[in-house]
Amino acid sequence: MRIAVTGSIATDHLMTFPGRFADQLVADQLHTVSLSFLVDNLDIRRGGVGPNICFGMGQLGGNPILVGAAGYDFDEYRAWLDRHGVDTGSVRISEVLHTARFVCTTDKDHNQIGSFYTGAMSEARQIELKAVADRVGGLDLVLIGADDPEAMLRHTEECKTRGIPFAADFSQQIARMDGDEIRTLLDGATYLFSNEYEKGLIESKTGWSDEEILGRVGHRVTTLGSRGVRIERAGEESIEVGCAEEDAKVDPTGVGDAFRAGFLTGLSWGVSLERAAQVGCMLATLVIETLGTQEYTLRRANFMERFTKAYGDVAAAEVQSHLG
Repeated sequence: MRIAVTGSIATDHLMTFPGRFADQLVADQLHTVSLSFLVDNLDIRRGGVGPNICFGMGQLGGNPILVGAAGYDFDEYRAWLDRHGVDTGSVRISEVLHTARFVCTTDKDHNQIGSFYTGAMSEARQIELKAVADRVGGLDLVLIGADDPEAMLRHTEECKTRGIPFAADFSQQIARMDGDEIRTLLDGATYLFSNEYEKGLIESKTGWSDEEILGRVGHRVTTLGSRGVRIERAGEESIEVGCAEEDAKVDPTGVGDAFRAGFLTGLSWGVSLERAAQVGCMLATLVIETLGTQEYTLRRANFMERFTKAYGDVAAAEVQSHLG
């Protein structure tokens, strides 16, 4: 399968302040705050839902097609992704804007002050999926992830018009979208991804019940945190897959993206929905054990050993033949 992943491309700039923000705030002067914090360190990490998902697919041996907009400062990030099996030939490069970035300072009490710069992400709405399909010889599935909202709507409408199967994955953008937009983005999706909280929010904003939504999508995939994932299809029994045991719980950031990467890769292999979900859960476990969304290393022998322990010999044999 040729799978394109659309979504935000960003870098995270994370700083640590050794004191407490609260100690620097004067109650009766909050209307004229002017502060500068001397921080101890700066940690720059690659991020964005599009590259996070594509990186995971590349680690599993896939060749995902990243679709999104980045700035003229994207060269180093592009080289990293290219080296890890990601096709970056359809990334739009802005001539005037930087790549989107999240800048955040955390104090000793884990309070945070952060800003998100949209930057080049706003140009994602100018990307035509037909050009992507023509370049790679057609598309079998497009995951429409959190991105510039207008881009998400445009990609969805183009998939419907051109008959390209698509997966709807709003994640953090669901908070700013209204019911009409969400109905447009999910109606006709082959897969609808969300976590448990987002599932309820989707139903609340659209006014559609769970049953109505199941009638409008092919599969509803709901991640359940430490309990794994549930896959539902109208008129059929749901499939539930648990998480593999983690060695340590270091950082949950990017776990959902890793699940999607494993699940989509499993689909491209042609394995069952249950097997694809198991691959996704195993990859998500690797991410929760590391700090950063693209800092893990997939060692195939270790991956298969842990996969076998979690899901059994039969499941492992089916996956092994694809993983190599």
